[in-house]
Amino acid sequence: MTLSGSGGADRIFDMAAHDYTITVLLVDDQMLVKEKIRLALQKEADIDFHYCADPAAALAAALECKPTVILQDLVLQDASGLDLLAQYRHHPALADIPVIMLSSTDEPAIKKQAFVGGANDYVVKSYDTIELIARIRYHSRFYINLLQRNAAYAALRESQQLLQEKNAELERLTNTDGLTGIANRRYFDDYLAAEWRRAQREQAPLSLLLMDVDHFKRYNDKYGHVAGDDVLQEVAAALDSVSRRPADLAARYGGEEFALILPNTTVEGALILGEKMLQVVLNLHIPHAASTTHQWITISIGAVSLIPSATDTPIDLIERADACLYRAKENGRNQVAADL
Repeated sequence: MTLSGSGGADRIFDMAAHDYTITVLLVDDQMLVKEKIRLALQKEADIDFHYCADPAAALAAALECKPTVILQDLVLQDASGLDLLAQYRHHPALADIPVIMLSSTDEPAIKKQAFVGGANDYVVKSYDTIELIARIRYHSRFYINLLQRNAAYAALRESQQLLQEKNAELERLTNTDGLTGIANRRYFDDYLAAEWRRAQREQAPLSLLLMDVDHFKRYNDKYGHVAGDDVLQEVAAALDSVSRRPADLAARYGGEEFALILPNTTVEGALILGEKMLQVVLNLHIPHAASTTHQWITISIGAVSLIPSATDTPIDLIERADACLYRAKENGRNQVAADL
């Protein structure tokens, strides 16, 4: 049969979904050749035969029938078989399809041109039918194996990508506080330990802000726990917005307590950030009628910075920050107390 039309010429067909039937496309403008090959293949139940008499429609025919091998006449009316071969090899959907060149000549120089141009095989038209069918099967099996390997590789890559995405999502969920969306206590501990070791190696300052929502129990008692959860989410978002540097880590430390790890930051820098944090939370204008500190929700902050020595531990940093936080509460809340 003669095939025509674009058949999706601009599209790379999905070989992973192909059933891998042996499919022959004959491109030849001689009806006698077409009939001879059609009759020879008619007895082969597992071979699907397609025919294209017009060289200009050959690419569209190949894209439509998806052959496992192309039988290509070397000399075509108003066309060069070698030029058509080059078009196959430059088309992304056809480049790997085996091409058997059919020719009336056995001249070595012509054969060389065909193989240099990308032909997989060369058959003189006075061929033996059994030999031609054997070559068709050989090249088709080779191409089908290639398609199967590519499909398996694509499936493997897709599976690996999906696994990586799931692992990344699992890691994110493992490290994230479910209510506030910032880092959880587990990740805070791991991150602080890592930054502690780095600061110890480099003898660089490491700062920590510990903060607590003022009179949070009173807020829950008056407004309810759902409203209290909303407050924690808003405070967490405000805290996260203040920590601009990639190395800074905002975390929910526990309950209504939050923490901010600040690598390469002196206590003066930590104080500046702490004061900014106080203002950002106050500017949320969350009413707190049960507070004895302010009409709005406020926080208290303890700030500390040190260059880790060989005898210090991360616990020392946390305990010192906690002591500063206690002092900030004792002094009236809504303020930063630092270990200077």
